[in-house]
Amino acid sequence: MKLNTSRVMGFRNLAAALLAAISLAVLGPAHAALTIEIVGSGANQIPVAIVPFAGEAALPQGISTVVAADLQRSGLFKIVDTAAVPFQPHEQSEVNYADWRARGAEAMAIGSVLRLPDGRLEVRFHLLDAVKQTPLAGYSYVIAAAQLRATAHKIADLIYEKLTGDVGVFGTRIAYIVKSGKHHELQVADADGYGAQTVLASSEPIISPSWSPDGTRLAYVSFERKKPVIYVQSLLSGKRQVLAQFKGNNSAPAWSPDGKQLAIVLTKDGGSQIYMINADGSGLKRLSYSSGIDTEPSFSPDGAWIIYTSDRGGSPQIYRMNTSGNSVQRLTFEGNYNVSPHYSPDGKSFTFIQRVSGSFHVALQDLATGQVQVLTDSRMDESPSFAPNGKMLLYATEIGGRGILAAVSSDGRVRQRLSTQSGDVREPEWGPLLKSQ
Repeated sequence: MKLNTSRVMGFRNLAAALLAAISLAVLGPAHAALTIEIVGSGANQIPVAIVPFAGEAALPQGISTVVAADLQRSGLFKIVDTAAVPFQPHEQSEVNYADWRARGAEAMAIGSVLRLPDGRLEVRFHLLDAVKQTPLAGYSYVIAAAQLRATAHKIADLIYEKLTGDVGVFGTRIAYIVKSGKHHELQVADADGYGAQTVLASSEPIISPSWSPDGTRLAYVSFERKKPVIYVQSLLSGKRQVLAQFKGNNSAPAWSPDGKQLAIVLTKDGGSQIYMINADGSGLKRLSYSSGIDTEPSFSPDGAWIIYTSDRGGSPQIYRMNTSGNSVQRLTFEGNYNVSPHYSPDGKSFTFIQRVSGSFHVALQDLATGQVQVLTDSRMDESPSFAPNGKMLLYATEIGGRGILAAVSSDGRVRQRLSTQSGDVREPEWGPLLKSQ
């Protein structure tokens, strides 16, 4: 079991290989998209028609197809077929609501794309309630051609929010590690797997990617110096700095909600223990003092608590302490192996990996009641993290001996598999909502 080697440094002996050259890029050359397979759906899907936008046929990427794919991937929407409709409206005055209701649509999106004289594009969009025959939203964007896909994600987010009441996350990004032979890459892609770009490539392991709260930086662990060292890298400039290279292992970086500090795991004073450090590498402070291994920290959304994995009681379990290192409390009691915790965005629950009968599953535990729900039935799951709206969880698993990414809804009903043509994909981390969202 390759259980989150980046974060459970103390539970496995990680051998650092020979020093190798690193190639750095500011979100370097794009790679093929991750392929997504959807398994299962929500209990009550909303029927919505995404009518092809006027003018999009002349574009390299159709906006309506991206919007429909986003909504379908969530499992909460049933996409009404528009291909057989003889007349497809693009303005509100052109809509025959009775016709669309007869086709089962409860909501519909219409729009147009117009190329302006300066080469930019004007995108107009309307979301309509087909039952009440009223508009729900209407927006107009003037964008560069390169922003087409991002605009489609923004439209899908607006539809999702208007129809479900929850914030959409189609415009967010994910980070993950791809390993092909001895080659390792830290990549960033859109949440739908499209537009993967390399942040760092190396012949030595790269592990533990962690997003800053503003989405502009990644902390990660690289073995390029023959030992695990923590770096922080800007996704805007490509510049990076060493955050922690103390004696022994430096691992498991986790950002505080305000982006000013990180919780990290060091062995400089003996066993693996949790420390706090400023984002510029100053102000190191030890938080945990146990005779066991303390690792895999994750901050609560309010920044008041840290959950983490510890074997201080004899087996790996999830514990909680405040950010001063006090008020330590054990949280998991079901089973003898519970690791890799991540707080939910609302702070009411946490996800983790639980071993059940020799298999490793993604689980969810309510903090108030202690109730545990196992969300997956695969055998080799690791590294779960929440989408920013808390409705989906991204994790790594193994199918046919190869590592892939997968996602599951927080109720376990909707599942996705994201895979590449070659290589093992591991260590996923779902990025935050950007300020523009």
